[in-house]
Amino acid sequence: MTTPLMPLGALAAGFGLLHGAALAQSTPAAPAAPASAPRGEATLAPVPVRARPETDKESVRAVTTTIGKGTQELRDIPQSITVVTEKLIDDRNLDTLKDALRSTAGITFQAAEGQEEDIRLRGFALQSTGDIFLDGMRDPGFYDRDSFNWDRLEVLRGSASLLFGRGSTGGAVNQVNKQPMLLNQNELAVTLVSGAFVRGTGDFNVKTGENAALRINAVVNTADGFGNRIDKKGIAPTFRWGIGTADEFTAGLYHLEYKNGINYGFPWLNSQINEAFDPQSYYGAASDYMAGGTSYGTLGHVHRWLGGDELKTVLRVAHYERDQRASAIRFCQPNANTGAPNALCPDSPTVTPENIGPDTVLTRGSQNKIQDMDSVYLQSDYSGRFNWFGMRHELLAGGDLAVEDFTRYAAVLPPGVTITKPVTTIGTPNDGASVDESLRQQRRSQYFDAEALGLYAQDMAQVAPDWKVLAGLRWDKFRGTYHTYATANPSGTNTTPVGTETGLLGRSDSLWSRRFGVLYQPADHLSFHLSYGTSFNTSGDTYSFDPLGSNTPPEKSRNVELGGNIDWAQGRFTTRFALFHATKYNERNRDEESVSPTNYVLSGQRHAAGVDLDFAGRLTTAWELFAAYEWIPSAKVDKGASNGTTLIQGEAVGQRPAMTPVHSGSLWTTYRLTPAWRVGGGLNARGGVKPLLTNFYAPKFVTADLMAEYTTGPVVLKLNITNVTDKLYADQLYRGHYIPGKPRTVQLTSTVTF
Repeated sequence: MTTPLMPLGALAAGFGLLHGAALAQSTPAAPAAPASAPRGEATLAPVPVRARPETDKESVRAVTTTIGKGTQELRDIPQSITVVTEKLIDDRNLDTLKDALRSTAGITFQAAEGQEEDIRLRGFALQSTGDIFLDGMRDPGFYDRDSFNWDRLEVLRGSASLLFGRGSTGGAVNQVNKQPMLLNQNELAVTLVSGAFVRGTGDFNVKTGENAALRINAVVNTADGFGNRIDKKGIAPTFRWGIGTADEFTAGLYHLEYKNGINYGFPWLNSQINEAFDPQSYYGAASDYMAGGTSYGTLGHVHRWLGGDELKTVLRVAHYERDQRASAIRFCQPNANTGAPNALCPDSPTVTPENIGPDTVLTRGSQNKIQDMDSVYLQSDYSGRFNWFGMRHELLAGGDLAVEDFTRYAAVLPPGVTITKPVTTIGTPNDGASVDESLRQQRRSQYFDAEALGLYAQDMAQVAPDWKVLAGLRWDKFRGTYHTYATANPSGTNTTPVGTETGLLGRSDSLWSRRFGVLYQPADHLSFHLSYGTSFNTSGDTYSFDPLGSNTPPEKSRNVELGGNIDWAQGRFTTRFALFHATKYNERNRDEESVSPTNYVLSGQRHAAGVDLDFAGRLTTAWELFAAYEWIPSAKVDKGASNGTTLIQGEAVGQRPAMTPVHSGSLWTTYRLTPAWRVGGGLNARGGVKPLLTNFYAPKFVTADLMAEYTTGPVVLKLNITNVTDKLYADQLYRGHYIPGKPRTVQLTSTVTF
């Protein structure tokens, strides 16, 4: 048996065959050859593959995943994974990444400073810059991620650095794009919602040859949003050829752009949310907006050997843009330090729950963020099966390269020009007040360039008929350089010209990541696992360094998990469960007694431990169910500063970490009454939590959704009512404000397939 090419060594050969390409998604490999057939041939005759329906389109249950490098059965992954399939996305009208994540468990959102995906999973932060992926490749930009081109969304819980390199303790989120299929199938859908909301999507798949197909997905979404407008459009064409043959290629483009309003939410009052604000009210200036998007191209090549081994190589080049002009709403209060009145509203009394009302004065801030990013990713993964020392082995090995350039801009007023956003009141939302944002000049303030290399190998060995052992090791090298530039207009003692470099910081890190697991699979419908994995995140994980962080090594964490998969109802229904203990054991910290004047110390520690449960599939041929639940009874900041008070993030030793609910979960179930009629309903629930650095409290909540669907020939009419009881709750949390969850919303969707 010849030795297969290792991934990085085969990159040149793989791309030498490439004339185009794209978002590589594994398809069923060519059938295995007879035992006597030679293996490792460079080329093979085309192997015809018949079209098959997309299981994710027909069921809320998934049996495979692509988050673990290549396509693998979920039962062979010794770690918790929740899959939000296309069926669930369509049933619940999940239009964005945040919407989709709300349909799972263990997720909370920090409102942050601009509504980027600042996600907490099991209480640990997931960053837009490092923990969100697209077809297994990093998707680091700050943009409004839309579901129009998704086949599914995968949530991996726990340490994941062996698969992805630098990242956080909580896990990873992987968006899986739709791929061309060998059939002709087209779909148009239009959704109408109150607030002048109109969303149209198209999914067009055309078979162009015996083993080639073109697929185009598109979206147009507009809304008044009661002042918080939406204006978004996107298109994603993908061409795939050689499908199912020895050499398969993909070429794809993706473009999404938008200029939406931006809702910064409402201020806390006495550490609580309040009913004085209508959740549909918008208090930002009419000139506020959140503009941006992304464009990327992807080239992919898959080479298959007769024995079923596979080498997949993908190149992606991406550009991201963000231009945010926002207004943080605050009560117009007397000066907290002197008691002096605010010059904008000198007669405003201190706001209390007793005197808050329609005449309460609100100020509007200026929270501007302007950023561009360019990235290039090259990734190659080999998967193969072989016998060695009398055991069956499944090998995954590969490498990835990343080049990232991130630029921030300051929005600066020229000399002599001032802008003050006018105040408003609770009783006058969406008052039309605006400022001239074109007066601000964009000046480069920061630039971060980074390069990363990762190499990994993982082997799963069948050591006994019912037992498998997994072991993996990865090495990463990361280098980042951070530049700052003068942006202020020279005046007085400031003589530094605009654009002058004012600071240069950088660091380089290399680190090993490990993954071990044992699987016990006594039957086809049973799989149990025990696993251990590590992860790390470097300083500069948000594309910036401070002077101390630039000299501080990466933080580290570990995750231990005991769990399993059980199939029921003749294999139609799956239960997944896991007991987990996740620890970040050397968190960045300012230790008053031992900290160096030049760097932080890695002396902090926190943990979270609990249970994950997932249920998905058909209990009967008519009754379908998806449910996710997470219980975290134990979560604590274990170590902090030497005086026993706080970590660098300001959380006190002994307290429960912010944004970590004890209970959270989601339920969705449907029942087919007749061939034409299907009804459904669901719940979303979260326990009470506190945002970071505050004593504010967002109470627990449960919201309910309903659905009714009627099918006649190729046309499907669907009615959704979300938050049926119009529950008021705080969805996204920050230390100065919260963003309420969606109020009661009625959606009518018409879909035609042809």
